[in-house]
Amino acid sequence: MLRVANVQGFWGDSMDAPARTVRRQPNLDYMTLDYLAEVSMSILAVQRERDPNAGYARDFVDVVKSLIPAWQSGAKVKVISSAGGLNPNGCAQACIQALQEGGCTGMKVGVVSGDDIVSLVRSDFTENPTADYPNLEDGASIRTVLDRLVTANAYFGAAPIVEALRMGANIVVTGRVADPSLTVAPTVFHYGWDWTDYDCLAGAVVAGHLIECGAQITGGISTEWLDVSDPANMGYPIAEMHEDGSCVITKPEGTGGVVNERTVKEQLLYEIGDPAKYITPDATASLFSLEVREEAPNRVRVSGARGIAPPHTYKVSATYRDGFWAQGQITVFGRDAVAKANRCGAVIFERVRQAGYDLQRTSVECLGSGACAPGIVPEPRDGLETVLRISAADTRREAVERFTKEIAPLVTNGPQGVTGYAAGRPLVHPVFGYWPCLIDKSRVQPRVNIYDV
Repeated sequence: MLRVANVQGFWGDSMDAPARTVRRQPNLDYMTLDYLAEVSMSILAVQRERDPNAGYARDFVDVVKSLIPAWQSGAKVKVISSAGGLNPNGCAQACIQALQEGGCTGMKVGVVSGDDIVSLVRSDFTENPTADYPNLEDGASIRTVLDRLVTANAYFGAAPIVEALRMGANIVVTGRVADPSLTVAPTVFHYGWDWTDYDCLAGAVVAGHLIECGAQITGGISTEWLDVSDPANMGYPIAEMHEDGSCVITKPEGTGGVVNERTVKEQLLYEIGDPAKYITPDATASLFSLEVREEAPNRVRVSGARGIAPPHTYKVSATYRDGFWAQGQITVFGRDAVAKANRCGAVIFERVRQAGYDLQRTSVECLGSGACAPGIVPEPRDGLETVLRISAADTRREAVERFTKEIAPLVTNGPQGVTGYAAGRPLVHPVFGYWPCLIDKSRVQPRVNIYDV
């Protein structure tokens, strides 16, 4: 049996979860840490523009530091993470330095790179007149945003991670990889599966999908979250992987949260698209044959996955500059609070218009009045307070800057009961659009490097 835990479901997850998990479960074989949502690459691109040595999730270096005592005490757990972002080699070097400074030597750090294809995409339009990279959502050509393109990264599968493990890596740092592949890789390496063992691979894909979001499967965002025990000490998930591709989802003893049939099924349906064809670079899995069975408290067995060959393409996550945005908030208290807040929003946008700017995108939300779920939550008849959340986006930075200057005046020339402007004038932020597309696998070659600590 192979024990794989996921201890980071996104960039910003609990920094204490990795060290806490290995203390509670010292017999772990691997820990995976997923840092890259679709927008993450854009954030990293902005950071890299300011500092060429940036471009990776720096939080991961602190996680590595927190694990040094466990490794020095004899823990054998290996770590696989997508924290490398746009600069996996830079991330690896920072980790090596942290390990050396902490006196944790004799380890190997593997790096998987090559997923950054933004230069390839740009050059294609110079060398290949038929290049297109159509958007998977609307079919539009990437030519329409080529001059604003910021990032383009192919979602690698498990194969290059397996290669790094075969080369002796204790820590593997990657750029963009498919989330389940972080779990598929150590399972393939451990059991020696062939890349055509599609049912086994599909089982590992399902396991990776189940644990990829960390505590979501141990009670986080559960339908019955109010009944979850000790959420302040939520345990993170462990997949006990078996040679036939089945797994048991569990969590460390003595931790909060819960693993049961409901939490597993809720996570199983999270972000899957077609349940008959859950597509990853490693295998295309069908969820229809799965059996989910609660065999003991906090132990759920998942078996019966069926798989077929993966597509010959990688999904590409590209981002492009799409203008600027800002958002501000004020609190309105007293009779007719919602009506007053809505009128405040109209006043702000009218003043921006009088200054010469018709904002391209705007939003007015009166929080507490059903604004978070319009048409679903009935609007209260008599709200005595609301928070006005007002937003604007435009391709012109000056238009958004003008918008940010029109909120504060409502403190004295708006309705009675305006308060809560303590945060000050909103900041203007860049907007990044998302461009999903495909590229043939033969055109992208993963690179694997190993560094000694």
